Amino acid sequence: MIAIAIVAVLVIGGSVAAFVISNNASPKQNYFLAEKNTLDYLEDKMKERYEPELEWSDQSYENPTEQTLELSAEYSGPTGSDGYQTVDPAQFINNSSISITAQADMESKQLASDISLDFSGMKIDGLSAYVTDEKVMLGLPFIEEYLQVMDKDLGPLLHELDPMTFTGEETLELDSLFEGNSVISEVDMEYLKTEYGEMIYKELPDDAFSSSEETIDVNGESLNAEKIELHLSEQQVIDLLTTILEKMESDEKLKDLLKEQLAAGQVGGPALNDEMDLMITEFETGIKEIKDGIQDFQITDGFLSTIWIYNDMVAQRDLKIELGPNPEELVSFGMTGSQLLTDTSQTFTYDLDFADPVSSGTMNITGDLSWEDNQATDSIKLTFGEYNLSYEGHETLEDGTRDFERVFSYNDSMTGGSLNWDGFSTYNKDQVNSENHFSVETDDLSNIISLQLLVDGKLIDSVTVPSDDNVRDLGGMSANELMDYFELELTPNFQQWLFGLMSGGAGF
Repeated sequence: MIAIAIVAVLVIGGSVAAFVISNNASPKQNYFLAEKNTLDYLEDKMKERYEPELEWSDQSYENPTEQTLELSAEYSGPTGSDGYQTVDPAQFINNSSISITAQADMESKQLASDISLDFSGMKIDGLSAYVTDEKVMLGLPFIEEYLQVMDKDLGPLLHELDPMTFTGEETLELDSLFEGNSVISEVDMEYLKTEYGEMIYKELPDDAFSSSEETIDVNGESLNAEKIELHLSEQQVIDLLTTILEKMESDEKLKDLLKEQLAAGQVGGPALNDEMDLMITEFETGIKEIKDGIQDFQITDGFLSTIWIYNDMVAQRDLKIELGPNPEELVSFGMTGSQLLTDTSQTFTYDLDFADPVSSGTMNITGDLSWEDNQATDSIKLTFGEYNLSYEGHETLEDGTRDFERVFSYNDSMTGGSLNWDGFSTYNKDQVNSENHFSVETDDLSNIISLQLLVDGKLIDSVTVPSDDNVRDLGGMSANELMDYFELELTPNFQQWLFGLMSGGAGF
């Protein structure tokens, strides 16, 4: 909970903008205004760089779209003569592919897809699916009709098949498939900003902030910055956390939001609801225990967060807190670093420190990002002890086509490797197409296998809907009818289809 409060203090700028519009802003207002400006700047730069991709993403949620994906691979490792006695991997892998055509209309809540497979000359067509917020339909290559299950029929069907496991009220929560790509809705986010962001801002005392002028060095440049310190005493931290915890403890809207997030993507019903209710009860108990225990916590030197502001944005940061139930069990957290944000480049370096009576560690993240004249050169490195993660990227954007080379690497004291991703993507109003190549390199192997993904997308008038005249409604069957259908029709058709497939497939 303490960590949550600290993060809230750091990112609260976006939710307290209304408080900081003033001709004579106080240190408190300037502190959060700088945080807000920094977040807005980073968001604007991301939108500027990836404007074509973001426009297509918006269109795909506002209009029906169709995308075709073709995945193939190339194997360049050991061949049959190198130890494979029966099957040459190259012959199988290099002549296989998967094709998926997917249609989506998020407004009308419709999804449809068709899948085609080619395994070294053995072709499989006729795999398809159609999904709405009310039903799921599945097409199989060995039957002519669609298999359908209405969401409202799923629970009773499962209960009849297995009454010991299912209650009869389970659902697929199909509505969640069409709720957009946000983890949390804008309405819920606005609620959190208003109820918690503004509350924290108001609870922070004005005299906890102090301001001065200081010259700092960031990325080799000398900057005349405004230094603002936020210093809360031990009791002020405890009081602030207590206020937050008391609100969380009685906030039914927050609990409903937590239940929604926990239940997202799971099959619903009373069993799930009981599980969610138990989690919320544990949440309430945990909040109460933390609220009671925090009163005796020791927070040596309180909470100190210092930022240096240059060009109305955060250029340097130093945050630290040390706390624990007693002097022998103190745990400390710290974050120090700097960043230089300009129109064409963003550089940053930060150290995240942790220490307790048993161990300590530091994680460092550095980055150098540039975007100028529609060309990007990016480098990000994350180091924690002997573990190193890195990203190197180069991009050019011309006439709607983005060419890119991206390398994700990992290494430690024992091993290392990288994922290479290169290709291009073109966005032209209502169409998009891209070509992507993936390969993996390790200390022992180099490009033993590579993948190619081709994507073509376009706006369409509507999603192709299967005819209702050719549907077998599984949800409307009894358990006995369902068993008879699977045993007497579906299974024999599958066996006959599989026999014909295997006997006619090349290379088998």
